[in-house]
Amino acid sequence: MKIAVIPGDGTGPEVTNEALKVLKAASEQEGFEYELTHYDFGGDRYLKTGEILPDGAVDELKEMDAIYLGAIGHPDVQPGILEKGLLLSLRFALDQYVNLRPVTLYPGVETPLANKGPEDIDFVVIRENTEDMYCGIGGFLKKGTPDEVASQTAIYTRKGCERIIRYAFEYTRKRNNPKGKRLTLVGKTNVLTYGHDLLWRTYQDVAKDYPDVEADYNHIDAACMWFVKNPEYYDVVVTTNMFGDIITDLGAMIQGGMGVAAGGNINPDPGGTSMFECMGGSAPKYTGQNVINPIAAIAAMGMLLDQTGHEESGTKITEAIKVVTGTKMESMSAGRMGYSTTEVGDLVCENL
Repeated sequence: MKIAVIPGDGTGPEVTNEALKVLKAASEQEGFEYELTHYDFGGDRYLKTGEILPDGAVDELKEMDAIYLGAIGHPDVQPGILEKGLLLSLRFALDQYVNLRPVTLYPGVETPLANKGPEDIDFVVIRENTEDMYCGIGGFLKKGTPDEVASQTAIYTRKGCERIIRYAFEYTRKRNNPKGKRLTLVGKTNVLTYGHDLLWRTYQDVAKDYPDVEADYNHIDAACMWFVKNPEYYDVVVTTNMFGDIITDLGAMIQGGMGVAAGGNINPDPGGTSMFECMGGSAPKYTGQNVINPIAAIAAMGMLLDQTGHEESGTKITEAIKVVTGTKMESMSAGRMGYSTTEVGDLVCENL
């Protein structure tokens, strides 16, 4: 298995080291082989060279089985430059049309939701990752004047809607929730009467192929309320790019914060290259202190293995994380874990 490693900025290299440590332990236990290729893409390279992705980078990455990303974000680089130039560019160039975000409350992790525990917060959000408002269609008229006009157009295609919805139904079927297989489409069909009408009609058509899965629907505003009030209702959620961007952060908060949330940008087609990352950001103020929480980064590695045919190793990493958060760590916050960054990685390895 060929894995591209982009440690990134700030504390990204520190948490990446722990994820790679766990990968090594899992490979020795399960007997699979892998090859790593490191890339220095990120803020430091951009400041030195002015480039984010050099010529030929995308073609190289297409030859990889997976990409592992530590974190992107540099205090000396204007927000949006790296995110658009690296994250969005790779999502589009590699056609990573699925954004996969498990919302799992690990044992021992505090949630802001009163009287809710790990048995209540355990669902998955599947976000369409290449259409909607993120296509960059729009422009300005009379910019900088009192009469300025700005437009931003959301793009939805039948192909884009169908492939994300079908992926979500297949995922729900495979997940096989013992409480019942339910897929909830989150949209705004009562207001967004063109794009979301296409989304809704496509959803109804595809649902006919999955009679064993309950085809459910929420308006986006209702879903935000129910995520907080009754998270146990959800099994798998599928939604658009913009709405998914918002509710996955809400999901991260109810699972204990961005520091424990991991995600994947998936191209599930044969030969597709997917990218896995922790969602907590680069946290530059903690760089070099060995105090940042690596749990999300390790969970992202578990997702990478699960999605590349090593489901057993992915499951073992998840279960080891649960042991460590539930019986060892004092907090998920940087500097308050009761252990250093490297010690948390060691604990996960010991509990595989």
